[in-house]
Amino acid sequence: MTSSTLVAQPVNVVVRDANIRLPGDLLVPPRAAGLVIFAHGSGSGRHSPRNRAVAESLAASGLATLLFDLLTEAEERIDHRTAELRFDIRLLAGRVLTAVDWAGTDPRVGTLRVGLFGASTGAGAALVAASERRARVHAVMSRGGRPDLAGAALERVTAPTLLVVGARDEEVIRLNRDAMTHLRGRTEMVLVEGATHLFEEPGALDRVSELARAWFLEHLRS
Repeated sequence: MTSSTLVAQPVNVVVRDANIRLPGDLLVPPRAAGLVIFAHGSGSGRHSPRNRAVAESLAASGLATLLFDLLTEAEERIDHRTAELRFDIRLLAGRVLTAVDWAGTDPRVGTLRVGLFGASTGAGAALVAASERRARVHAVMSRGGRPDLAGAALERVTAPTLLVVGARDEEVIRLNRDAMTHLRGRTEMVLVEGATHLFEEPGALDRVSELARAWFLEHLRS
């Protein structure tokens, strides 16, 4: 992405409630069309290069983005040793809810419609959060995600949901297809040809960014 396409620079923020403080990066382009909050998974944080690439693409198309750490530093140290917290969907969903509520009080983005972008286990957390903030969350997208981890919350999700999976990620394709049968709102699934779970193949992440731009602009523009 060239410097001419960068319409804003991210600012450091702290996503907080009475009990938790989580560092984040908020990027708000002029006349933003909506806000996309990223929910990472499988040990990733706000510095995930794949999600940052998607976030830059969204910002260049006029969408505000918030990338933040779902775990505290102490929790990250525990998860690095045990890999247990990245599968604690209730904990992660609670952090996404904190971000949604925090954004609603921030004057820079408080009036914008919210979309959630979930990757890996973060997709399950995003869908649980969407089921609990139906009036606030207007779209969800999952990249190589585990929507099945949202469990019974899937039936309460009303936001339009796009499931994007690598065409070579066979087990995750199966899990996403099963989750689709439980989602009650508009749901679409797209397979990215040639891509595996991490979308590291040439052009794969560009395709994810293209799909994200179209999905969120369609559903978040007021």
